[in-house]
Amino acid sequence: MQEDIRHILKTYWGYNSFRPLQEDIINAVLQGNDTLALLPTGGGKSICFQVPALAKPGICIVVSPLIALMKDQVENLQGRDIKAVAIYSGMSYREINIALDNCIYGDVKFLYLSPERLKSELVRIRLQQMQINLLAIDEAHCISQWGYDFRPEYLQIAKIRELFPKVPVLALTASATPDVVKDIQEKLGFKKENVFKKSFTRANLAYVVNQTEDKQHKLLHMLNRVPGTALIYVRSRRKTQEIATYLSLSGIRADYYHAGLTYELRTKKQDDWIKNRTRVMVCTNAFGMGIDKPDVRLVIHDELPDTLEAYYQEAGRAGRDEKKAYAVLLTATADIDEARERFEQSFPPEKEIKRVFQALCNYFGVPAGASPERSFDFDIADFCTRFDMKPLLVYPALKILEQCDILALNEVFFEPAKLMVTVSHEVLYKFQVEHAAYDDFIKILLRSYGGLFDRYVPIHEKTLAAKTRIPIQTIIDLLNRLTHLQILDYQPQKDKPQITFLQERMHTEHVQLSPLIMVKRKQLIRQKLEAMIAYAENATICRSRKLVGYFNEYDADDCGTCDICLLRKKTELSSAQFEELVNLIEKKLSVQALHIDALVEQIKGYDATQTLEAIQFLLDNNKLRYNVTKQLEWSQPKHA
Repeated sequence: MQEDIRHILKTYWGYNSFRPLQEDIINAVLQGNDTLALLPTGGGKSICFQVPALAKPGICIVVSPLIALMKDQVENLQGRDIKAVAIYSGMSYREINIALDNCIYGDVKFLYLSPERLKSELVRIRLQQMQINLLAIDEAHCISQWGYDFRPEYLQIAKIRELFPKVPVLALTASATPDVVKDIQEKLGFKKENVFKKSFTRANLAYVVNQTEDKQHKLLHMLNRVPGTALIYVRSRRKTQEIATYLSLSGIRADYYHAGLTYELRTKKQDDWIKNRTRVMVCTNAFGMGIDKPDVRLVIHDELPDTLEAYYQEAGRAGRDEKKAYAVLLTATADIDEARERFEQSFPPEKEIKRVFQALCNYFGVPAGASPERSFDFDIADFCTRFDMKPLLVYPALKILEQCDILALNEVFFEPAKLMVTVSHEVLYKFQVEHAAYDDFIKILLRSYGGLFDRYVPIHEKTLAAKTRIPIQTIIDLLNRLTHLQILDYQPQKDKPQITFLQERMHTEHVQLSPLIMVKRKQLIRQKLEAMIAYAENATICRSRKLVGYFNEYDADDCGTCDICLLRKKTELSSAQFEELVNLIEKKLSVQALHIDALVEQIKGYDATQTLEAIQFLLDNNKLRYNVTKQLEWSQPKHA
């Protein structure tokens, strides 16, 4: 079997050997064991289910919450001559039916499902007609209410497992706390605990926290000092453009990216960055998922992330080639207060959440009693304008409605226009004879695109318009008319997020918001934010050790390359000595403010140069400040 899996790896991916832990995980799956794999960003998670699925007869079911990532993986597999399909929100019943038929009667090896599709009776019935060899759960932390991105639809996976008790499950995630690791295995019904965990330590990645009130100048300074490709993460779309413009005017090849751009523009910007035509991408967290660019030298967070899980995953996009790289978090005096304020805004009052739900139903024209699983394109800017609501209310309300299993909100993804002839050759020929006005157009369609009778085929209306010299709007009108006449099914391209109603539409007053979400989850997310703040405020413990300790990896050594470790090296102090020195400074200044000379004199047991270096570090990181009398005072409580 070892030769088989290595042959598969070489044949389809061109690699001679597996990365650390991949082969162990694959062997565990092939032995029929339920398995949880914790592999950091860039650790090669997809190989872990794709190789064993190819080694066995049958089809692998892959559950993933990220439609864009699903589509990318399906296209990558198809590019390797491996048959794969995906089913997600927004697809028509006919399209889903055809995809499921191909999985049952064809030679499809991978079926990707978005989690809300697991509720569909059609999907459940058809899954039972397939020879399933593996159930792979990507982003497995989503099944845990103690995780940072809980999605209740993931709880349906346990019910699917009951239909296939002998099929092993492989759960994969980049980051999970010990509670989440335990919860994933329980929720997925593992027969016994079985966890493969790669160390969260990234030896080549230097973590830095930098306190500054002039972030733009600091960004420019770092980019001038660290050559190579860079990512800068910000929270708002407006800020992506502002910073990219500032960097461009300063001579840096920078661009910006967010989910509000058109598909064509997003694709071009991403391609320019991957191919190094753009050096720096300033982006929201919509960028980076599924992009395997190994030579990123610098990832900067211009604002405080909400959780250490998110920070670790995004920072981990630096240095995937195992060469030296930097992950820098910039903080300003007001950042922590702003982060806590954002947290409070992310849990709006129940009446406001219900008001958003009612507005959504009005916006989409969904009446009370309407059946579930209906999907709609969602333009949040238009929605907010029409109902006079602020995005700062709408987006958190949608997230809570999603976590209460009332609706699903999918990320922006591009779906090209698609077409399928829905009648037989004979019926179509008869229609052409009886409706001569459509005859030439139908012939052009049949000549331009193969397989229209068998499956949905991507089309490009602009290309058709150029070929026929017919205005593009006339092309679209013809396609819509033929759809109305039930001769074909035309689905225009999509480039917006989608909302799917998961329950029968109820009257707003009957909407039940889970106390677990509204109370306990709020408490959990607060704890996660405070852990992120503690990381940012930490002034004594190695950044890497502090970060991996959050994931219960307590035996890690000091990295020697973070800002704290470098200062300790400069002062020639051990980790314990440096921590003691900082604690002594805090203790002295907690009693009274002191002039710097008096403070240095009162710190016994340390060289004056060492104490001055520590004081400067604490000043730079906003732990100390000078008062109006030019005395030093401790500026904030220190977190361990």
